[in-house]
Amino acid sequence: MSANDRVLINQMIEERRTTRSVPLSFDAAFERFAGEHALHGFGLSEEEIEAGVIGGANDGGIDGAYVFLGGRLLHEDSEIFQQHSAVSNVEQGSQLTLWLIQAKTSAGFSETALDKAASTCANLLNMEVDEDTVGVLYTADLLARFRLFRTALTRLLTRHPTVLIKFSYVTRGEASEVHPKVQAKAKILETQFSNAFAISTGEVEFLGPAELWQRASTLPSYTLELPYRESITHGTSHIALVGLGEYLDFLSDETGSIKSHIFDWNVRDYQGNVEVNREITASLQNSEAPEFWWLNNGITIVCSQATSIGKRLSLSDVQIVNGLQTSYTLHETLHALYLTDPADLVFKRLVQVRILVTVDQAARDSVIRATNRQTSVPAASLRATDDIQRQIESYFLEHGWFYDRRKNFYRNQGKPADRIVSIPLLAQSVMAMALGQPDYARARPSSLLKSDTDYRRVFSAKTELPVYLWLAKAQRQVDEFLQSTSDPISRSLHTNLHFHLAMLGAVDLIGRVFSKPETLNNAAREEVFPSTARLELLWTSLQEQFQIFQLENRSGADRTAKSSDFVTYLTANLGYGSLRSR
Repeated sequence: MSANDRVLINQMIEERRTTRSVPLSFDAAFERFAGEHALHGFGLSEEEIEAGVIGGANDGGIDGAYVFLGGRLLHEDSEIFQQHSAVSNVEQGSQLTLWLIQAKTSAGFSETALDKAASTCANLLNMEVDEDTVGVLYTADLLARFRLFRTALTRLLTRHPTVLIKFSYVTRGEASEVHPKVQAKAKILETQFSNAFAISTGEVEFLGPAELWQRASTLPSYTLELPYRESITHGTSHIALVGLGEYLDFLSDETGSIKSHIFDWNVRDYQGNVEVNREITASLQNSEAPEFWWLNNGITIVCSQATSIGKRLSLSDVQIVNGLQTSYTLHETLHALYLTDPADLVFKRLVQVRILVTVDQAARDSVIRATNRQTSVPAASLRATDDIQRQIESYFLEHGWFYDRRKNFYRNQGKPADRIVSIPLLAQSVMAMALGQPDYARARPSSLLKSDTDYRRVFSAKTELPVYLWLAKAQRQVDEFLQSTSDPISRSLHTNLHFHLAMLGAVDLIGRVFSKPETLNNAAREEVFPSTARLELLWTSLQEQFQIFQLENRSGADRTAKSSDFVTYLTANLGYGSLRSR
């Protein structure tokens, strides 16, 4: 069976690799495949997986590194790094996770890989590490990932977090036949992780073709059963009172983790230790409190079909569009107790669940907007339900592209990865090319649309739909060009400069700098894009100016890439003029 698993995995990776416009090497495709399935429970997008890949030499035995807080991926512009007040909203005792991945196409697991990881982590988990000293040993990508983890840990100390350091070792060898010496090295590495901090634990896992195939062949289930105590039915929709224990079962996967994919359409993330969640926890812990469903607005589920048999509802295409705070707080507060004592009286309490059945996407969006207007939600958080977002999605579909306004919707349908464009990526492409601010696009990979002002600038009804598709195609063309350069570039250089190169490509077509999307109308209608030869010249010039600016201003690479002064300097020096009113 193991040989069959290996063949199937190889075929799956080969298909993914070769269906790209610019195929990846098998090793690079395997690294991304390994990262996706090592982290299968987090529901990361292609872009989020790619962002954690450690490229090039000096990777220290680490091919991927990701930092999570309470199950949510952290970015360099996440709120806890930007706002001191955001830290106080993090739940006491939340788990901070550093997840490291080593992926090799070898036919077995070696001691060397674990030794390299141990050495790297001994250096980079040191809170007083001198990056200038170890910088000659490790790529900037790896340093940045560990720096993100150390910074998060420092910021969160007052919230008394727990720390998990996990290492997934992925090869094409048999995980059930790991040599005892390698297993012993894994135990030593786990101990090293556990001893790194007083609050940390360590885990090492081996993943081979059998484990990868099992995860790769298991799509997230959106068809679920929900037992209930009482219900009212009108037409095909229901209002049900559900026991807290049964609702926890509904929320949890086989590992006990919350099914994050059924919240993909929710308009905001879990807010942690905010007042409303503290009140939910308090009511659960108070045996004298009134009925839970009296005090709580309940849960709203949209689905495509609901069938009631006995006192069980079978729901298809489940999405929880309101009630994320309640759901996550229930899970955090009661899940451990439910595992040890499911007969506890608290599980006799009820939560109200509304099940709304419709296949009309516009109706679903209306439900999302209406049910979330009752609480304080920034307008930009409702962006996926806007008319402009649906219009962009429809226009992309007409032209064989897929606008993923619902995270991972098209990936789960098996659509080509290089034809899927997320809301954040399109927004950054608009900001970089159409509005002339690649620095701003670079600085805000995850928070660009949290500002209503920025959202209205990026997604304007005045911008023609062909321009949005042109921007998506142009950015993809630039990214594919950078992946196929004869001299491979590091992940950090790609991250810092791919929006700047995209801007230069657009500016070069127009012949001058500009900051209005309508400037691109003709290019979009005529489907004119920068040629590969022109991108090569622009890339060479961009790198030269990037280095010179850093030397002249004594500025680091990240800081330069996020600087509007560099953009002005760049366009002026290359003869395109500059926008002074930035």
